[in-house]
Amino acid sequence: MKFTIYQESRTGKRANNEDRLAHCYSRDSLLMVVADGMGGHYYGEVAAQIAVQTLTEAFQRLVKTTIRDPFLFLQTGMLNAHRAILDFAGKHDLQDSPRTTCVACIVQNNVAYWAHSGDSRLYLLRKGRVLAQTKDHSRVRLLLEQGVISVDEASTHPDRNKIYGCLGGQQTPEIEFSRKTTLDAEDVLLLCTDGAWSELPGDMLATALKTGNLMRTVPVLLDQAEDRGGPHADNLSMIAVRWQDTYVDDSTGSSLVTTKSMPRDTVTTRLDEFGRNPRQKTELTEEEIELAIEEIRSTIQKYAR
Repeated sequence: MKFTIYQESRTGKRANNEDRLAHCYSRDSLLMVVADGMGGHYYGEVAAQIAVQTLTEAFQRLVKTTIRDPFLFLQTGMLNAHRAILDFAGKHDLQDSPRTTCVACIVQNNVAYWAHSGDSRLYLLRKGRVLAQTKDHSRVRLLLEQGVISVDEASTHPDRNKIYGCLGGQQTPEIEFSRKTTLDAEDVLLLCTDGAWSELPGDMLATALKTGNLMRTVPVLLDQAEDRGGPHADNLSMIAVRWQDTYVDDSTGSSLVTTKSMPRDTVTTRLDEFGRNPRQKTELTEEEIELAIEEIRSTIQKYAR
């Protein structure tokens, strides 16, 4: 595999950052995960952390060359994360379980497979156009499809933050799957939370990411989303990968990843441990962070397969 990848998460103007994101790859397979937590105190952060950590740890355990059934892997990982969040809520006697959106994608053999629950999005961008996009599991999306409201009305609708798909909560999560999608060289896969996509139209994202260095372009897009969000800007996060299908010398300084020489039994992971990213503000003490890390890990282990 050959690709360029960049991820970044920002707090915006909120007190805490409840977004979590991660990616990991072996010689032949790439996983990306984005989650947007919801819940009081620090529990939304925990729900999102459980989602990304459940999927990345499963990937590390199961991937040898490729994931045998990517859609089954994504479904199992999300359902296990859902159960782990409920377990955490029960352990803490929470009346309202924390919840999180989740969008995740696997790429292998030049084919992308993705799944989502909630309103965190994935875009497939090709030649400056949006080729595919996930459908939000939200009240506003349903109203749009029914023709009750317009696109302009959706951005300010009072129900714009109400979602019916998520991990955690009392209902079994609705998980929607893509088709197997073959990637072309220079295709861009973009995963992001609503704090980013709500301020940046899809055609704007496609144009901005058509060419250029992701490590310069993505921060600029996040700057623009944060500025447009104003004094109430939400947490905002993005993972962007530019796909290649040939091995050529890279002279653009774009931190190209090539996995051709990776040993088959190794996995490279980019995932911030709970409470350890200085960009993700938290009011927890060091002792509380250590306890949360241990609780998250022990909870996830119950559902590891």
